[in-house]
Amino acid sequence: MPFPLCQAASVAAFSGIDSGNAPRPGEVSLAHCGVLFLDELPEFDRKVLEVLRQPLESGRITISRAAHQAEFPARFQLIAAMNPCPCGWQGHPSGKCHCTNESALRYRDRISGPLLDRIDMQIEVNAMSPDAMGARADGEHSAAIAERVARAHAIQLERQGKPNQRLGTREIERHCTLDPLGERTLRSAMSLMNWSARAYHRVLKVARTIADLAGTSAIEAPHMAEAVQYRRGLQTR
Repeated sequence: MPFPLCQAASVAAFSGIDSGNAPRPGEVSLAHCGVLFLDELPEFDRKVLEVLRQPLESGRITISRAAHQAEFPARFQLIAAMNPCPCGWQGHPSGKCHCTNESALRYRDRISGPLLDRIDMQIEVNAMSPDAMGARADGEHSAAIAERVARAHAIQLERQGKPNQRLGTREIERHCTLDPLGERTLRSAMSLMNWSARAYHRVLKVARTIADLAGTSAIEAPHMAEAVQYRRGLQTR
């Protein structure tokens, strides 16, 4: 189940320290095997957000104090949302936003580069018009999507014994090979957006998942192009 957190969350409550300084599961461990949803991401304290780096990498969180040390499971799906600027109206057709580019960048810079590097998919969502919000949805039925997701998950377990998200570097090299066009697409994106080695491996795993959802054994160029689009990234300095 999702665990939404308020913006006032402290490092102690987030990571797992009680008032007596004894380690106990915090919000990141309570979300183990579930979803951790953070709304208005830049409004969280920077120290609170940096706590996420370890569990996003290893699926565990270590709490160390002078007299106590404990390790808790913390493998969750992180979903975060944020506005593009302090007022939240940047890019809106109404022209309500009066934030400067400098203030908008400063707002986004509250999210550190190392944390962003660990977020696989970073997608900008434009504001919807009143007509669009009132229109009947014409997308695919959720039951059909759930069936396809379950089928892709089964494919991953049969191929490698674990979900794509848990693949190590050697396993990525074995299971996420690209054709020449897909390789060029990825290298071009890395050069253009200055991606790290961590981003390189994470994009490959996303592309592998897209191919699994399509029922394709090989990662093809369109799968890689789609994965790249999902990680165009947050514009920071």
